[in-house]
Formats: sequence, structure tokens, C-alpha cells
Amino acid sequence: QVQVVESGGGLVQPGGSLRLSCAASGFIFSQYVMSWSRQAPGKEREVVAVISALGTNTNYADSVRGRFTISRDNTRNMVYLQMDSLKPEDSAIYYCSNPSLGSWGQGTQVTVSS
Repeated sequence: QVQVVESGGGLVQPGGSLRLSCAASGFIFSQYVMSWSRQAPGKEREVVAVISALGTNTNYADSVRGRFTISRDNTRNMVYLQMDSLKPEDSAIYYCSNPSLGSWGQGTQVTVSS
């Protein structure tokens, strides 16, 4: 059973940092691209970061480039999103996914507010 489970969201002040984690299971993790997306109320889901199967290549949405960092640990079947210099407009539910298999987690809420 393919599964991804996000964690690490919360409330943070503008300029602060959070690290999201995603635990994956049910597939050969090291063979798949993984991604983080987000969806704010009333907005479409946006892919914010993508990482290649071996972690050698990453890509970011313009809105987060230079502030967010995606990484993975293929020995632990984990993918991470380090979020720095957070802004109120980063507030959203963040989702981890395996795009090839169409697997999505339940999401974790990130709220950036003073």
C-alpha cells in the first residue's frame, strides 16, 4: 500500500523557519521523484519543490526559490522541506507526493502570522 505521511507544520512568525517531513512507504522510494505542493484557501494547488529520485536535482517555484530547500534521505524513505524566511503568503496546507504514482498525503498546515 503506497502511503506518504507529512508532519512538522505549525504556527510560525514571519521571518521564521519550519522543517516539514514526509515518510513514504509501499514503493521503492529511491526510484521515484518526490514533490512538495501547497494549497491556500481559495487558491489552486501549487507545486513548490521537486527532487529527483537520487536527490541530485531539485527545482523550485519562483515564489519559494532561495527560501525553501527540498531534500531526501533514501536510507530512511524520507523527504524534507526546509522553509526559511517565511512570509504570511506561505500559509497553506502542504502536501508531500509521489507524482508518478499519484500518491498524496493528508497534508500539514503551515500558518505564518504574528
